Amino acid sequence: MSLKTRSQTIFSRWGNFTLGRPFVVLSIVVLLSILALQYTADHLSINTDTAELVAPDAPFQKNRRNYEKAFSQDMHTLLLVVESDTPELTKSATKRLLRLLSANKDCFNSAYIPNDNEFFRQNGLLYLSTDELQTLSNNLSLAQPFIGRIAQEPNLTGFFSIFEDALTSTDKTQVVPIDLTSLIDKVASALHKTINGENALLSWESMIAEKKTNSNNGFIIVSPKFDFTQIRPAENAIDSIRKAVAEVQDPNLPVVKVWVTGEVGLEDDELSGMSTGTFTASIFSIVLVLFILLVAYRSILLTIATLITLALGMLFCGAFAAFSVRELNLISVAFAVSNIGLGVEYAIHFCLRYRDNLTHHIHKDLALRSTLISTAPSLLLCAGTTSIGLYAFIPTDYKGVSELGLLAGTSLFICLLITLIALPALLRILPAPAKFEKDEVQNGLAKLSEKLAILPLHYAKPISIATLAIAIISVALTFNVKTDFNPINLRDPNTESVIAFKNLMKDKETTPMTLTVLAKDENSAKTLEQKLSTLASVDKTVSLFDFQPTDQDDKLALIEEMGLMLGAQTQNFPALKTDTDPVPGINRLIKAIDTILPQKTDAHERTALTNFKKELQDILIELDARQETSRRMFIEKVQTTLLGTLPSLMNELSAGFNARKVTLADLPPEIKDKWLSKNGSYRIQIFPKKDLNDLGSLEEFITEVQSVAPETTDLPIMYWESMKEVISAFQEAIVIALITIALLLFAIRRNIVDTALVMTPLILAGLFTMASAVLTSTPINFANIIALPLLLGLGVDNGIHMVEKLHHSLSEEQNIYQSSTARAMFYGALTTASSFAGLAFSPHQGIASMGLIITIGIFWIMVCTFIVLPALSKLVLRVKDNS
Repeated sequence: MSLKTRSQTIFSRWGNFTLGRPFVVLSIVVLLSILALQYTADHLSINTDTAELVAPDAPFQKNRRNYEKAFSQDMHTLLLVVESDTPELTKSATKRLLRLLSANKDCFNSAYIPNDNEFFRQNGLLYLSTDELQTLSNNLSLAQPFIGRIAQEPNLTGFFSIFEDALTSTDKTQVVPIDLTSLIDKVASALHKTINGENALLSWESMIAEKKTNSNNGFIIVSPKFDFTQIRPAENAIDSIRKAVAEVQDPNLPVVKVWVTGEVGLEDDELSGMSTGTFTASIFSIVLVLFILLVAYRSILLTIATLITLALGMLFCGAFAAFSVRELNLISVAFAVSNIGLGVEYAIHFCLRYRDNLTHHIHKDLALRSTLISTAPSLLLCAGTTSIGLYAFIPTDYKGVSELGLLAGTSLFICLLITLIALPALLRILPAPAKFEKDEVQNGLAKLSEKLAILPLHYAKPISIATLAIAIISVALTFNVKTDFNPINLRDPNTESVIAFKNLMKDKETTPMTLTVLAKDENSAKTLEQKLSTLASVDKTVSLFDFQPTDQDDKLALIEEMGLMLGAQTQNFPALKTDTDPVPGINRLIKAIDTILPQKTDAHERTALTNFKKELQDILIELDARQETSRRMFIEKVQTTLLGTLPSLMNELSAGFNARKVTLADLPPEIKDKWLSKNGSYRIQIFPKKDLNDLGSLEEFITEVQSVAPETTDLPIMYWESMKEVISAFQEAIVIALITIALLLFAIRRNIVDTALVMTPLILAGLFTMASAVLTSTPINFANIIALPLLLGLGVDNGIHMVEKLHHSLSEEQNIYQSSTARAMFYGALTTASSFAGLAFSPHQGIASMGLIITIGIFWIMVCTFIVLPALSKLVLRVKDNS
């Protein structure tokens, strides 16, 4: 008995059982699907930890784990970036936010502000350079008269009297700490905002202290508690941060903006975008698949039967995932989306063949039986070849994709099995769809398909020559394919975590893109740091030894001098006192301005004084128009705007005047533990000199540092090494897929020509897809790189169907496009494309690029299958037949 006859006998018996007992078969399938659903719910979870997805046993991963083990407190954290109009408000808001987060033990393990503790408050001035400290001393010397006056009369009257004296004095530098006109501009601007209902705050730190010591950014490093059973493991922690930020906002002060970023913040925004994008894509896919099925079948009953079959298949696929991998990761979870298109394709083939058979058979049972026997062997072959493209992922060292290959490849057989069991039973119970009338078959679409069928056969040689030319151009373009394996560029650029991360990268002092290396002892650390600091690509290095200030004797002398200069009264700066009646002082200041203004010839000075006078007059109008309670509140708000930051600044400086000589032994544990591990490893942080967004600069930085310290780790290494591992994995997957598919085809068809004809559209479609990526400026990244091996699996079954059809049509002059097989291929490709096309509109750039590349790839597969393959087949098969 031949293999073909044997397979027909097997599927005939299968059909007898399925069609003879449809209710029994469906009852068993439904019962098993309920059990599968229960098993899936109990055993399948989602693990969104991405650390081990790429090459978990590679050296760079081991280096990362060693670093995490030594300094675990710095791993898997959120970075909060606090911003406001003034450094003083930023500091106070940061401290208040830290207090709220530290009290929330349910959501956070720990939280701290870098370089903000009792040690730095006392000794922080020692960490300025000698030049910076001298500049601060000079500024304080100029500001001393001003500070002394405010200390004696800490209210609005005292403040305005200083301006009155400054305008009438001949030596302006002995009264105010900075250029008088500049100060007047700042005060007038702050007053204008306050009078007009806005919140403003004058920063005395920005005017008095050395600029390099100031920053409008504050940082809090938070270690959240994770729930890896949720799509967003840090969701509860981040929601708690949002609530705490709302509590920190003072309605009487400028707004404080808090950016949530860092490793965990980036992942959370990514997961949120992926969840939203995947859900939207799934809804889009289901709606589009439903529409395609209605167009293909022109039957609601067949559409319903197909959707029920698809749903049953998805339940069993979920159970297999629970049994085989137990946990879905961020990549393998995509098998569910892919199955919507891949799983429904078998039902389309079956239903269209069944629909055609109804026009030739009187009885529905005979049509179903014939459909099952004729389609099952070819669908089984297609599932086998398609799964190869997916199973080719399994041997790779990319765990996420390896599991995706296992799940998606096996799911094809599960969906096919359900299609061949449940779908015939369903159709046996449901009424047969109405037959197409003869004139319905000869409609416009049929005539169009006849014309299209003639074109590739009639113009076989020109099409083949044009294809060769395009293939040569595509090969040239493929060498220009760009790669982008920076995960930041895959994420939604409009999320706050990405915006904040990119802003941090612009500053060499705050960039997260640094490298880290561990040294086993003190001598090794000092030697290694010295070598690293001399590299051309390295801007600077930081280690524990950099926390022992240099030139301490000179700095301590300067600090002592500043303390003596400011005196005891300013070292215990008094709190502000509410001014009961600032009107006389304001009137005297306005009079002083009127006196001095005619003498001014500089346009800037005249404008500044004029604006200042107007704001002072507006204050008088407000005070005169308000009732007592409102009047008092307005005075307090104006006073806070102008002087609110001064006491905290002076108290902070006073604390710094108590600095003492620092040795490494004096460093507190909260500093030491971040640079010296419990097992004695010293941490060295390495800052880049160039922008690491440039791939060449990234490679140079990593290569130079690794030449000195091969065990270097941190974000740039993770990005770079992961990129190399992924490219290697997919090169391996493509080679495995091509060789295995070719061997399987040859083993089945026993014909080199047929094997070559089936493989040619796959290779051409891959070339054209890569060329399209170049033309659309779409770089290859972590997400869309799965497209090529996936397209190999998607395209091979179409090639098998088409070659088989062409063997008959070339001799019998049949319309290859009007057959149920060709229509099923077309609509199947549409449903598969619809599963991925929705992803192209995802805000997540990686998912969007994956949807775009796969959709483009499916388009080229269809072009190569329906146009190029028939043209090549006519030339090759005719030559073969003639020979």
